[in-house]
Amino acid sequence: MKQTRRNHGATFKAQVALAAVKDDKTLAELAEQFSIHLTQITEWKQQLLTRAADVFGGTKTFSETPDLKTLHAKIGQLALENDFLEGALIKAGLLSAKR
Repeated sequence: MKQTRRNHGATFKAQVALAAVKDDKTLAELAEQFSIHLTQITEWKQQLLTRAADVFGGTKTFSETPDLKTLHAKIGQLALENDFLEGALIKAGLLSAKR
C-alpha cells in the first residue's frame, strides 16, 4: 500500500522541531508521537536552529523594497526584445501586421 505524501503546516513543524530541541524525548519517541519519520524531525530541527536568528532581526534573505531602477531597466529591455521579435515574426510571415 502506497502512502500519500502529507503536507504539514508551519505550526506543526515548529512544534515538532521545538520538541526535538528540548531533548526530553528521543527522536524515536518523537517520531512515534507525531507519526513522522526520524529524518524529517532531524531536518526540521536543523532548519529551526539555522534560522532562529531571523526571528530576532538577524540576516535578511530578501530586500524589503524592490530596486525600482533595476525593475524599470528590465521592463525597458523586455519591451525592446518584444518589439524586435514582433518585427522579425512579421517579416517572416508568421505574424499578421494587423494586431
